[in-house]
Amino acid sequence: MAAGTRLAIGTAIVLTVTAYMAYVGASSSWQYYLTVDECLTLQSDFPTRSIRISGDVLPGSLLIAANRIGAKFELKGTHDNLPVSFEGRVPDNFAEGQQVVVEGCLQSPLAFHADTVLTRCSSKYTTESTPRNAGNLSPGKTE
Repeated sequence: MAAGTRLAIGTAIVLTVTAYMAYVGASSSWQYYLTVDECLTLQSDFPTRSIRISGDVLPGSLLIAANRIGAKFELKGTHDNLPVSFEGRVPDNFAEGQQVVVEGCLQSPLAFHADTVLTRCSSKYTTESTPRNAGNLSPGKTE
């Protein structure tokens, strides 16, 4: 076999193995998040599997432990609510009515234990209603 053919076959094998390893590594970190209602409807599909759920913290349901190490709250769904318990550092901007994503496991049909709580801050990405050149600031420059 010619040296060029062997090089082409070797390169193809290396590229195939690299692509496969990248796919397997990345697919394990891809995780779709469910709504509260989807979670409650499909709960038998993932009894012990870690899942992500997105929802709003129900006003009046939030209890934060001393030193912000843990919280209990309910995620608001369209039809039902899901009680969530979390042990760990509670994010500073975590509050009632806040949109959050929780990651963890269902412990029973109506109890979710979160290992991670991520807050979503939509106001961070909206512009303020101030004039573009307010004060001495120039567009595109920072102080």
